[in-house]
Amino acid sequence: MTRLLEGMSIGGRMVATGRTFDDFNPADGSVWARVADGGLAEARAAVDAAHAAFAGWSALPFHQRSHCMIKVAEVFERRKMEIVAALQAEGGGWFGKGMFEAGYVPEVFYAAAASNYAAIGEVLPSENGKLSMAMRRAMGVVTVISPWNFPVLLTARGIAFAIAAGNCVVLKPSEETPYTGGLLFAEIFKEAGVPDGVLNVVTCSRDNVVAVGDELIDNPRVKGISFTGSTPVGRMIAARAGAHLKKACVELGGKDSLIVCDDADMERATAAANFGSFMHQGQICMSVEKVLVHEKIFDAFVQRFVERAAKLKMGDPTHDKSHVIGPLINDKQAAKVKAQIEDAVAKGAKVLLGGRVQGRFVEPTILLGVTPQMLVYQEETFGPVVPVIPFRNDDEAVAIANDTEYGLSSGVITRDEQRGMAIAHKLDTGMCHINCSSVNDEPHVPFGGAKASGMGRHGGRWSHETFTETRWITLDRGGRPYPPMF
Repeated sequence: MTRLLEGMSIGGRMVATGRTFDDFNPADGSVWARVADGGLAEARAAVDAAHAAFAGWSALPFHQRSHCMIKVAEVFERRKMEIVAALQAEGGGWFGKGMFEAGYVPEVFYAAAASNYAAIGEVLPSENGKLSMAMRRAMGVVTVISPWNFPVLLTARGIAFAIAAGNCVVLKPSEETPYTGGLLFAEIFKEAGVPDGVLNVVTCSRDNVVAVGDELIDNPRVKGISFTGSTPVGRMIAARAGAHLKKACVELGGKDSLIVCDDADMERATAAANFGSFMHQGQICMSVEKVLVHEKIFDAFVQRFVERAAKLKMGDPTHDKSHVIGPLINDKQAAKVKAQIEDAVAKGAKVLLGGRVQGRFVEPTILLGVTPQMLVYQEETFGPVVPVIPFRNDDEAVAIANDTEYGLSSGVITRDEQRGMAIAHKLDTGMCHINCSSVNDEPHVPFGGAKASGMGRHGGRWSHETFTETRWITLDRGGRPYPPMF
C-alpha cells in the first residue's frame, strides 16, 4: 500500500506544497510513498522556524535538553520493528541490516544526552591574574543533509549531538529515503515532546535539490552544515560553506582496503572480507573495496573467501529474511557497478564469483587480476564487487591501500598486534581497525576520514566540538593595569 506523506515538518506543523514526488521500493519498483516536494520557499521557512526556536531551546538547562534526547531514544526503541520494515521497503535493505540500524539509533541519542554532562570548556592560565576560560556554546541553526544508505543511523548521527548541544536543525533527507531519513524523525520528535522548531524536515525531489540545498547553505541564518554523501557533492558543499566562512562537517566516500597479512587467522580474515565487502550490497561509505592478501596465503584465502561469499542469498529482502543481498538503491547505481565490472573484464580481470547484474540486483562479485588502470581500482564502487589483490610485504600493502584519493577507513588482519599497529600508522585513513573489517562505528567515537573522504568528525565529544563554537571569556580579579597615559 502506498503511503501518502504530503507534508513536511516546519515549526512543528505539517506543511503541504501541492506537489509530490514518488518514493520507490528499489526491490520491485513499486511506489512505496508519495512525498511532499519542497522548494526554496519551504527551505527558507524551515530555517526561519529553526532560528525562531533557537533562543528558547539553547537557553534550556542542559539536563532538560538531555531528557528530551532520552525520550526520543525511547520512542525509537518502541517503534523498532516498524522502522525495520520501513528500512527494508524504502531502502532495499536486508532484515539483519534493518535490525542493526534501528537498534543502533537509540544509542546515538543516549550518547548525545550524555554529552551534555561532559566538560564544556577549560580554565586557562592567565598572565594577569584573570579567571580565563575557554567555553563552548551552540552555534544556532545547523542544516543536516543526510544520505540514503543508512538513513536512520546517519541522520541520527548528524542531528542528535547538534540538537543536544542547543542548536536547532533543518534536515533534508535524501530523495531516495525521505521517510526513514527525514519524516520519521519529525514524527518521533513530536511524539517525544521536543519543542516545535527544534527539528524541521524539508523533503524535495531531485528536481528541487539544487534550490533547496543552496538555501540550506547560503541562508545567513545557517551557521553550520553537516553533509554525508558523495565526494563530488561534498566538495561543492564544503567550498560553498567556506565562501561564507561557515563551519562544515562533510563525511564522504571511501575506497577502503582490508589488508590480510600472512599470519592472519583465516576464519577471521574471510569473515571480515565477506562482511566488509557485501554487507548492504556494499552500499556503505566504509565498505571493503579492495582485499589485499599476502602472496604466501593468497590462494588459500581466495578459495575460502569464494566459498563463503557464494552462500550469500540474493533477492527481495521484504519477501524473505534470508535474502542478505538486496537491490541497489536505483538504476543509476546498478548501471555504475555494471560498468565497473565490464571495464575490469575488458581490461583483463577474471570474475571468480558472481558478475551478473539483473536489474538493480548485483551478485556478490569477486575479481582477480585487477590493475590500477581499471575503474574498479580507482573509483568508489558502492556495490557488492571487490577485487582481491596480492602483495609481497607490508610496505607494498600500505602503498596499494594508500593509492587512492580517498582515506576513510581500513582494516588489518594479523595475529601480531604490533605489526598491525605499525601498518595502521602508515595508512592515510581517518580510521583503522586491526583484526576487524573497515566497517565499524560507535556513537561516541571520532568518526570521519582524511583526504577526499571528508573533514570534521562525528561522535561523542568530537560531535560536540563540531557543532559548537569556542569562546574565550575572562573575569578580571586582579585589576589588570593599563598604561599610565590611559
